[in-house]
Amino acid sequence: MNTAFSTTDTPPPPPHDGRSAISGKAVRPGDRIFLGLSRGSGIALLVIMAAIAGFLTYRSVLAISGDKANFFTTLDWNASGAEPKFGIAVLAFGTVVSSIVAMALAVPVAVGIALFISHYAPRKLSSTLGYVIDLLAAVPSIIYGLWGALFLVPHLTGLYTWLDDYLGWTGIFEYGGGAARSLFTVGILLAIMILPIVTSVSREVFLQVPKMHEEAALALGATRWEVIRMSVLPFGRSGVISASMLGLGRALGETMAVATVLSPSFLINASLLDPGGGTFAQNIASKFSEADQFGQDALIASGLVLFVITLLVNGAARLIIARRKEYSGAAA
Repeated sequence: MNTAFSTTDTPPPPPHDGRSAISGKAVRPGDRIFLGLSRGSGIALLVIMAAIAGFLTYRSVLAISGDKANFFTTLDWNASGAEPKFGIAVLAFGTVVSSIVAMALAVPVAVGIALFISHYAPRKLSSTLGYVIDLLAAVPSIIYGLWGALFLVPHLTGLYTWLDDYLGWTGIFEYGGGAARSLFTVGILLAIMILPIVTSVSREVFLQVPKMHEEAALALGATRWEVIRMSVLPFGRSGVISASMLGLGRALGETMAVATVLSPSFLINASLLDPGGGTFAQNIASKFSEADQFGQDALIASGLVLFVITLLVNGAARLIIARRKEYSGAAA
């Protein structure tokens, strides 16, 4: 049998190196459509953000140019007077302080709940708790506000008295009596509101930890806590930071719940337990309907400051995540 090949036979194809099929170029019509939609969505997002920033900047310049006081240090808000005088010192202080209190209370509890659901609770219990946590994240803000005003505020007097007895000497927790409608109460309410968000995201991150890491630590004789400390927490650090920033974003911009609980006043109190204070979102919601054109411009100027603060917080979070990415275990 003649097994010789003719010289006209088709030569064998070149060896496949696995890279030619993954070129990253859109070849099929579906790929091209998806690429165009994705690119268009990204460009549209940037255009919308630029339009929002441009609108806020334009209206803010009109307001600040007519302000007869220092916009950043004035402890007053009278944008509708004959000589408009308004500033954001109280609003910035209240927004930052209440958000810090909320984060300090919510993040450790949320991480603990997420670890319990993902690594300690039985399967049925973890599924039930996960469902309840996800359900709490969907509760409207006004419901939290009504609950805070009707239940939380009347029941915080005992806590305020205890803080005054043991920590009143610091000046930060000095309590002089009265209704508990202070920035500390707002921080507690915001902590309850952001707890489901931080817990849900952290739980999903902890569930993504490679089982090989945990099994290797257990094989070396590590306890459950040592496995979490050496394998789970380093892997989920970036995810917890991202979850915390999501919660912080809601705390910074929360409106109705804060307006329902807080007793607003343009005073900066040394004690977190004294009634009064204000936040950007609460001030905009309470004054926008009765403000004239210039007053609305002034409120928009305060909104621009909140917009910038949110961008800075998100940018800082991205930098932290980028710096710690190599330690997160995500590349394993």
